[in-house]
Amino acid sequence: MSQNKDIEASIPLNAMPRASDVEHDLTHGEHVEINISEARPPAKQQKKIVIPAIIIIPIWMACSISVILYNKYVFSGLNFPYPTFLTTWHLIFSTIATRVLQRTTTLIDGAKDIELTWMRSILPIGALFSGSLILSNYAYLTLSVSFIQMLKAFNPVAILLISFAFKIQEPNGRLIVIVLLISTGCFLAAYGEIHFELVGFLCQCAALAFEASRLVMIQILLHGMKMDPLVSLHYYAPVCAVINACIIPFTDGLEPIWNLHRVGILVLFTNAGIAFALNVAAVFLISVGSGLILTLAGVLKDILLISGSVLAFGSPITGLQVFGYSISLSGLILFKTTGGK
Repeated sequence: MSQNKDIEASIPLNAMPRASDVEHDLTHGEHVEINISEARPPAKQQKKIVIPAIIIIPIWMACSISVILYNKYVFSGLNFPYPTFLTTWHLIFSTIATRVLQRTTTLIDGAKDIELTWMRSILPIGALFSGSLILSNYAYLTLSVSFIQMLKAFNPVAILLISFAFKIQEPNGRLIVIVLLISTGCFLAAYGEIHFELVGFLCQCAALAFEASRLVMIQILLHGMKMDPLVSLHYYAPVCAVINACIIPFTDGLEPIWNLHRVGILVLFTNAGIAFALNVAAVFLISVGSGLILTLAGVLKDILLISGSVLAFGSPITGLQVFGYSISLSGLILFKTTGGK
């Protein structure tokens, strides 16, 4: 999945990731902490593995960048334009991999302390997750990686607006300034795009709306539960895979099956493996460094991703886009360093 819905820090409503990322990076990997009430303590404390920040941050950045560029290469370079199929494959891979890890490691022990109901917690959030993953990947068919990454900076604004609507958060002067900064920057980035495609732009906007709604829904429904990226995948990958599989006949049909030779088994497994590795890296990432360090690492990762996409795919960016994205990043950093309050 490029489930990469991108994780940068603990993700309560005041520190949202830009998902991902397939983003979502297909898995949009995220660490969701909703401290409305205390979660139940684990029955048995396990020794926690900690990887130094100087090691895990570059690993996470490399995985996040690789997932997005790899997906774009599969869609365009290998002429395999079937986002729903690829997303479904990632979800199936993640479903199996999380079960294997649950039986062989302690990485998913947190799932034992979480009780979710199908209709109230799993299905609605899973449906929003599927919509975000599919739409964000469809955007990659017509838009450049660099432009999509600039648009993803709008995600905190979408989350704030939905939070205001549900009265989860009250607007104040600082938040209004943040909204204006990010919105202005994204507008300039979109206005400066040379190869603007309306359908892809609308798909990415819809993906942002789905992702923001998903994070707000988590805040509302999952009271007191703490879910890291792997635990989240453990619960939501199966239902998302089923939802996506039901959508494939209407979006991709049987064409992905007939054209599997274009990608081959090696590409399919390495692509899904890197996407899953992003979520594993995210689990270790959230245990190191301060929120500011992780935010700055995320900003650096986005800049490297945009630069890498320009070099890899030759997608041009304009001075106006760079200026607009800089404004968005300043608003994003202000949002995260102030706790989104």
